Amino acid sequence: MSSSPKSNSPSSQAMAADPTPRALAQALVVVADFPAAEAAVTAGTDSARLVVLAGQDEGPAYAAAQQGVAQGRGPLPTRPHQPPWRTLVVIPTYNEKDNLESIVRAIHDYLDTDVLIVDDGSPDGTGAIADRLAAADPRIHVLHRQGKQGLGTAYLAGFAFAFERGGYERVCEMDADFSHAPWDLPRLVMASEHHELVIGSRYVRGGCTVGWDFKRRMLSRGANLYTRLWLSSGIRDNTAGFRCFHTKALQQLDLASISAQGYAFQIEMAFRMVRAGFKVREVPIHFIDRQVGKSKMDGKIAREALLLVPRLRGKVKKTRR
Repeated sequence: MSSSPKSNSPSSQAMAADPTPRALAQALVVVADFPAAEAAVTAGTDSARLVVLAGQDEGPAYAAAQQGVAQGRGPLPTRPHQPPWRTLVVIPTYNEKDNLESIVRAIHDYLDTDVLIVDDGSPDGTGAIADRLAAADPRIHVLHRQGKQGLGTAYLAGFAFAFERGGYERVCEMDADFSHAPWDLPRLVMASEHHELVIGSRYVRGGCTVGWDFKRRMLSRGANLYTRLWLSSGIRDNTAGFRCFHTKALQQLDLASISAQGYAFQIEMAFRMVRAGFKVREVPIHFIDRQVGKSKMDGKIAREALLLVPRLRGKVKKTRR
């Protein structure tokens, strides 16, 4: 791993647009490939500073990343990273009109992938924006649903879409609000070579949350500690919503029996993967609190997770593989 010389400090406008301005004033760090990127993030490097070459020439790659950072768009590659597997990124939306176009563009800046937008009848016009994006780009697809049906069913609809269309070898979960940094998406996908589930984790070495108040930090950490004690799955961030699954592994789960939503859905999916004998890997991310719009988290979702976890050990049978 090598470090390039310090870049010029970004403008105050770009720093305001980016949720991690302190990192932008530091030197960008050049790494040869994605395994080296994992080592750097685990050691404490902010992924917002990483230039992952992965076949790019170092000079142009550094310049592109430097320009992307100055624009508040993160360390852009010279071209989107090309995974060896056909990939679908599923984005559930409800009232995300201010984020949707930007997040889809950012995904395609960093990764050559298809995107499926699952919109629950957003009254703010998110669905119409999704249709416009899909009409202009064959890599973008839209599912419209009537009314707010919840995160869990949105992802299950996305999984079903991947199965029905065929050819997708990876399915990713990702929020629309930039809480999940788009430059981390290639890291998740590339880490899935030998693991059927990769989780973008806040609670492994190198991971963290940014912009949360004390109450929210304690709620999240408490929920994950509670889940680890009950389920003993070895997963530290059970409620994380930034994930990459092997499609063939998803097809072997009993998805029809899942009714959980929100945090509880993420807990149940991770536990089902472990009980089915699939390999799970957590890669560190910096989770950034949403900058635009309102969180969908509420007391009902938290109570659902609290009640579900004790039942999961008996509900989900262990499978030998």
